[in-house]
Amino acid sequence: MNSEQLKRFLSAGNITVVEAMQKIDANSKGILFIVNEVCRLEGVVTDGDIRRWIIKTANLQQRVSEMMNKSPKYVCLKEIKTASEYMERMLINVLPVLDPAGKVVDVIVRDEDGSIKMPLPTKHLLNDVDVVIMAGGKGTRLYPYTKILPKPLIPIGDVPIMERIIGRFCDYGVNHFTATLNYRKTMIRSYFADLMTNYRMDYVEENKPLGTAGSLKLIQKSYEKPFIVTNCDILIEADYADIYKHHCESGNMLTIVTALKNIVVPYGVINAKENAIVDSMEEKPKISYFVNTGMYVLNPELLEWIPKDTFYHMTNLADDLLKQGKQVGMYPISEDSFLDMGEFEEMHRMEQKLNQKAE
Repeated sequence: MNSEQLKRFLSAGNITVVEAMQKIDANSKGILFIVNEVCRLEGVVTDGDIRRWIIKTANLQQRVSEMMNKSPKYVCLKEIKTASEYMERMLINVLPVLDPAGKVVDVIVRDEDGSIKMPLPTKHLLNDVDVVIMAGGKGTRLYPYTKILPKPLIPIGDVPIMERIIGRFCDYGVNHFTATLNYRKTMIRSYFADLMTNYRMDYVEENKPLGTAGSLKLIQKSYEKPFIVTNCDILIEADYADIYKHHCESGNMLTIVTALKNIVVPYGVINAKENAIVDSMEEKPKISYFVNTGMYVLNPELLEWIPKDTFYHMTNLADDLLKQGKQVGMYPISEDSFLDMGEFEEMHRMEQKLNQKAE
């Protein structure tokens, strides 16, 4: 690994949780090694560590040095020949290499070696979980594309977005989907009827727009366990089994998958106090917050909360739950793990991201 590649895996401990998430996004391996000023290894932080920290504290500005694992796994330079065996035995994918002084001189990435394969631990973990895809919208932000095709069938690369979403869930063993339809519903039905699939697809049809939650009331099936609802225009790069597990263990009635969003104010910001006296100045500050991705896990009893034959969004459901003192939680993911094709610019970013992964 050259020096530029190595830098993507290393960071000082004084960065914030937000900055660590961005660095982890940049190396795409879910891990960051924390080093001191002379590059000696001090700790490690993973995307899972950060997610658990945010769920526990909601603190995005915490220094990584205060929440990192201070006992990271590593291999010494003189023992590098044993690295593959060690990684396989310890079930780890990324391993730093230290010189005799404890400095990180290289990072071994498991998937760079084709001879090292790891069984997918996620297969079949969600094989008894139902997924509902909200596919009834007109996609007006994507005109003129959606004058011809319904949004669920707009291709990202050479595969329609809805088919990509289904494929992600199938990787986790999901074999039953329900799609809520309205706009150009016949075209969507015809497309999936022509596919050879190993999953079952049921449909419910709106006679009028019912919002992102209203159409759930049309589903005839009685759910006995939490189920997943997702918009038809997003891709989530996360562990779906872990999302579901978190919901079941958290006590949430509703869990919203949220993504970090960083906005840079393109101006110098003035902070003032009384009598228009300038207190401080900040050049192009960055604001960080979490946004709703459009993917949810719901307890079955929430179907009773949804009014019949009424336009009703998932955000309305969340608001009603909060007003009644019910627990609504979130599952945070990084900014780069959320791909949205709701607008042209985001759709092109999605295509570029998927093309990079395919290379």
